[in-house]
Amino acid sequence: MLQIYNTLSRSKQIFKPIEPGKVKLYVCGMTVYDFCHIGHARVMIVFDMVVRWLRASGYEVTYVRNITDIDDKIIQRAVENGEPIAALTQRFIDAMHADSDELGLMHPDQEPRATDFIQQMQGMIGKLIEKELAYQGDDGDVNFAVRLFPEYGRLSGKSLDELNAGERVAIGGGKRDPLDFVLWKSAKPEEPADTRWASPWGEGRPGWHIECSAMSCDLLGEHFDIHGGGADLQFPHHENEIAQSEGALYGQSHTARDQPMVNYWMHNGHIRVNEEKMSKSLGNFFLIRDVLKRFDSEVLRFFMLRAHYRSPINYSDTQLEESRAGLVRLYTALAQAPAQSLPLDAQSPWVQRFTQAMNDDFNTPEAVAVLFDLASEVNRAQGDEKIQLASTLKALANTLNFLQRDPTVFLQAGSRGDGATLTAEQIETQIAARVAAKLAKDFAKADLIRKELLEQGVVLEDRPGGVTEWRRS
Repeated sequence: MLQIYNTLSRSKQIFKPIEPGKVKLYVCGMTVYDFCHIGHARVMIVFDMVVRWLRASGYEVTYVRNITDIDDKIIQRAVENGEPIAALTQRFIDAMHADSDELGLMHPDQEPRATDFIQQMQGMIGKLIEKELAYQGDDGDVNFAVRLFPEYGRLSGKSLDELNAGERVAIGGGKRDPLDFVLWKSAKPEEPADTRWASPWGEGRPGWHIECSAMSCDLLGEHFDIHGGGADLQFPHHENEIAQSEGALYGQSHTARDQPMVNYWMHNGHIRVNEEKMSKSLGNFFLIRDVLKRFDSEVLRFFMLRAHYRSPINYSDTQLEESRAGLVRLYTALAQAPAQSLPLDAQSPWVQRFTQAMNDDFNTPEAVAVLFDLASEVNRAQGDEKIQLASTLKALANTLNFLQRDPTVFLQAGSRGDGATLTAEQIETQIAARVAAKLAKDFAKADLIRKELLEQGVVLEDRPGGVTEWRRS
């Protein structure tokens, strides 16, 4: 039985979908003004894993991840580049999709863009004004009146007096309270024409928070199962989403007994670099495309999922090399058995352990530990038992998007950009020379060839029947 840690309740809860057999999932996506970094990769990889496991468990999943294509940073970058907003955002949407494909991830079922939902945003803002939870300030901006929403602060777990405005919430002269946040930004004379839309409150554009409320409500309904995103979005973004969505439904009389916007809130942990949170302001962030020039995409996925999704993880080349070594261990076990796809035995202790781990709030570290234990058993087994265990290893790993390639292809590929100079043909020539040396009983030469290959990152493994296999270290 699946349990999910719900940020709202601060506890694990048994997962009960609103509609039996179906799951509606919304994840906050990227603001497209630059290339995606590995923090974005973690969000994409984590919720790709969540969707894969939900579907493997028999659920019909509707996975929605939005795109923010209008934002202060987008406008600033477009003005700096002297290009239209749409041209800038489309270029980085294409780059995001290319990164996602390179990572081997599924596309969301729906990927709404903020600029396609302006009407829905304005409709929600209008409801909030009608319920006197929003007001237009002297500067023309429409703001949400935080202190009039009685349930504000439940997600972050702080009282109103403890809360401070988030760094992305600018405090303007038209606000009645510094905690109030912008729903509709009044257009400024110097801003380009493609950054403004007509509205009952004058020309302008939506605030950042309102877009997710409007899009999730329109695509998944006023009440859906799971909302996910990075831990940095818990406050103020997700707190504000709850206030907007539930405020538009219930107004100022809203209580905790009313039906919530979302049943389960999920947040993945930060990426850290040298024990500091990764951020552009610190200059310690890494673009996905740059990392993938040096490491296989499966290695990056494995690195992300060897940690629990809620835990912070420290990024380093050493950590990625250790993840590659882990994959080498798993692929080496598979390489020893003929590739066969046999039906999974639900009563198998391996399947039960793996399922129990994944149903415990998507505990991928424990699930990966099961894979390593199973690989050890594959190494020890013989005959039909080896084939059955290897098939189970591959099938379980596949639910996490691992071990889907031919083992030999992975093992002989090595790390990207690792400076390997020997081609496969050159390695095979050296192996043939070693075989000839052994036949001539020149064991010193055979050992020298093995040693020289190892120094160049090539590991030889002698198998029964005089067969020598090789892989890159």
